Amino acid sequence: MEENLVKRLEAAVARLEAVSARGFGQGVAVEDGGDAAAMDPSIVAFDDLISQYVSRVASAAEKIGGQVLDVSKIIAEAFNVEKELLVKIKQTQKPDMTRLVEFLEPLNKVISKASALTEGRRSDYFHHTKTGADSLAALAWIAYTGKDCGMSMPIAHVEESWQMAEFYCNKVLVEYRNKDANHVEWAKALKELYVPGLRDYVKSHYPLGPVWSATGKIAATSPAKATAPPPPPPASIFSSETAKPSSSAPKVGMSAVFEEINSGKPVTSGLKKVTAIMKTKNRADRSGIVTASEKESNAGSPAFSKSGPPKLELQMGRKWVVENQIGRNNLLIDDCDSKQSVYVYGCKNSVLQIQGKVNNITIDKCTKMGVVFKDVVAACEVVNCNGVEVQCQGSAPTISVDNTAGCQLYLSKDALEASITTAKSSEINVLVPGSEAGGDWVEHALPQQYIHVYKDGQFVTTPVSHSGG
Repeated sequence: MEENLVKRLEAAVARLEAVSARGFGQGVAVEDGGDAAAMDPSIVAFDDLISQYVSRVASAAEKIGGQVLDVSKIIAEAFNVEKELLVKIKQTQKPDMTRLVEFLEPLNKVISKASALTEGRRSDYFHHTKTGADSLAALAWIAYTGKDCGMSMPIAHVEESWQMAEFYCNKVLVEYRNKDANHVEWAKALKELYVPGLRDYVKSHYPLGPVWSATGKIAATSPAKATAPPPPPPASIFSSETAKPSSSAPKVGMSAVFEEINSGKPVTSGLKKVTAIMKTKNRADRSGIVTASEKESNAGSPAFSKSGPPKLELQMGRKWVVENQIGRNNLLIDDCDSKQSVYVYGCKNSVLQIQGKVNNITIDKCTKMGVVFKDVVAACEVVNCNGVEVQCQGSAPTISVDNTAGCQLYLSKDALEASITTAKSSEINVLVPGSEAGGDWVEHALPQQYIHVYKDGQFVTTPVSHSGG
């Protein structure tokens, strides 16, 4: 802390000497006003914010390494870019919307770098990278130009942006609370960077948005570039059978599979079982050499995914991996225990049945996928999916649905106390057993629209309810 204080004092002295050399009474030209703008109290305070809070995040990330360190470096880069923009704002007249977008382009590029870390297959540090990438939206308060710009006020924007990132930050805290104090330290340091750090900074210096120069230079514009027309909207992935489920109509597709599973008949007799020889540690064909016959069989198979070969295997004795399964309704995991997790990725038009208790289940980037499981110790997570159906036949303390369009959850009586969390998702329906034994499922639609009303000094949020005729 003392070392950082000495560095800031030395930097301040250097700026004072530079201004003194030009003479205080002569003023500073706009083109040569960098030092004067950098000495502004708001810029010095932003320097303090970086040295006090961003350095804590970087220090904690160095103890972890990997993608946590990568996203932390990008966060530090984003705050330094924002500081440069704040200095330029003090030298530049308020631009129009076109010039403003170009003015903020350096910040947008850094935020895009962070978002790129969250794309593709999930890594072990996905929650860290997602927290860091989502949190950088708070820096966009600098784009606030007035009440008609479509943004919240700067202070509210910082708080709202962090609330979006906090969803994943809490996952980091829960996962590593009793495992690794370094991860907990990183998550807490990141939260304090935004709340109270950035929030209090904006509150003190820019509560009404950035203050542009009245006599400064005009923001430059780059030559107009030819832009390609926007891509056509994606086709709907929902069919009429999944959009309006009915207990009286004959079941088809995954609904028929679920009905057969619930009937109590010996439906597992035809399922594909994972034998001991199929597990990764016991397979002799993991040499990495692909023969010509294997290439021909893969090329001719209609169920072969472009993203990779299909997998259903236990890795390192701890994690079941089910990947790139297409058109398979007979997937089965029956040799599992409560210390193992299940990761389902990139599957389509398939059904997976998990017999036994597992620690955690994650369903990621799947389409028209059905998953049936007995019990889960921690949570069942559905992320980045389209039109999936999940059935819990036992108990599950937590079920989370994130960035998913179309999800049907079937809960047993033992799972009715489950905590269901949804974020950035639509068409989420929960089906529970009827009051009569053997009766039809009762469907409940989870709200996806909310009304926010300012009352008694705070916003009160209630779901939108629609009354039928």
